[in-house]
Amino acid sequence: MKVAVIYYSSTGTNHRLAQEIAAGAEEAGAEVRLRRVAELAPDAAIDSNPEWRRHVDEVAPTVEEVTLADLEWADAYAFGTPTRFGLPAAQLKQFLDSASKQWGEGVMAGKAVTSWTSAMNQHGGIESTILALNNVFYHWGCVIVPPGYTDDLLYAAGGNPYGTGHATGPDGAPPSDEVLAAARYQGRRLAEIGARLVG
Repeated sequence: MKVAVIYYSSTGTNHRLAQEIAAGAEEAGAEVRLRRVAELAPDAAIDSNPEWRRHVDEVAPTVEEVTLADLEWADAYAFGTPTRFGLPAAQLKQFLDSASKQWGEGVMAGKAVTSWTSAMNQHGGIESTILALNNVFYHWGCVIVPPGYTDDLLYAAGGNPYGTGHATGPDGAPPSDEVLAAARYQGRRLAEIGARLVG
């Protein structure tokens, strides 16, 4: 079972969630590739936020940038993004838009996929971002694997059945232990259900 965990993160929240998703998939026996999408923002924008600059400088050397070959390699996918006005970030969307050849060849069809997000506010677009992201996966012909309400630990993380969501608040609070546990569970569930589809 091969899982590609593909995400965009500006200041590190979704990077942290991606690590937990990947860890959960590995716990279920999957081989995992953790991949970040390309940063499209200009240096002036990145430099305007010290946390954004710090994250870019720390993660770029340690996490490989995703390629379309990763979509072909994987049996299942996990995609993460911060919400941007209730929609996925442009950086992730640009990568998804570049996969038209693979879509046309049916590379992603029939594979399991799950998604997660973060926002500043509890009602800042967490659910709408996941639902919008899932529109891509309907077109790809993927089998969407939400966490649903399949484990009690999800309630402690806010009870989001669509996918893990974290509200940072205006101070940029990191994900709580409960949210991290939900992300790890989501990765494990993806790998387990993905393995059923493969096998």
